[in-house]
Order: sequence, then structure tokens, then C-alpha cells
Amino acid sequence: MNRIAVTSEGPSLDDLVDPRFGRAAGFVVVDLETMNTQYIDNGQSQVMAQGAGIQAAELVAQAGVSCLLTGYVGPKAFKALSAAGINVGQNLEGLTVRDAVERYKSDQVEIAQAANRAGR
Repeated sequence: MNRIAVTSEGPSLDDLVDPRFGRAAGFVVVDLETMNTQYIDNGQSQVMAQGAGIQAAELVAQAGVSCLLTGYVGPKAFKALSAAGINVGQNLEGLTVRDAVERYKSDQVEIAQAANRAGR
């Protein structure tokens, strides 16, 4: 099973990609074969003073995904995702979750080699 996670402002494929990774509202986990989804609420990370990206990376890793699609990822979160073997596709803000997934499925998402947001 090939599963990916997308930062999302809501629980459905038609919600917008949340540009933030660590403080995203949540993650839509998508099975690429069936397009079945599961929503992971990221509310606890939103209120953390520090470590939101690392906390969010742990949530995504526990979901068993191979890739994360998002807008921006900081260096600590990028390192945590990489350590968990999760590829990162960035700069997908402004799209719906469905559009981001379709781009990924048609190889139109470049896998990042580094974070695209400075750390705090």
C-alpha cells in the first residue's frame, strides 16, 4: 500500500493544502491506489511554543506514509521527516489536497533535498 500525507486546512480532498507543516490544522492521509482517506488532527502541535514540526513529523511517521506534501517545512522538521524515511514535496500551497495528490501521482512534484523555511 502506498500512502502519502498532505497538510490540510480540513479533513477532505477538497480542502486546501495548509502551507504550514508543523502548525498545519491536520493531515489527510491518502491511499494512492484507492484514494481512500484518513484525517489526522494536528491541533496539539498548533499550540506548542516550540517543537511543533518535530511533533507533526512523529504523527506523520506513525501514519506509515512514504511522502508528505505541503507548503513549507523548517529544518528541524525536515530532518525528522528524512530520518523517518519520508520524502517531502514542498511549495504546494494554494492547491486543494486532491490537486496536490494528482500532481504527485503524475510525477509533477519535485522531492525536496532541504527545508524551504528558516528555523525559529
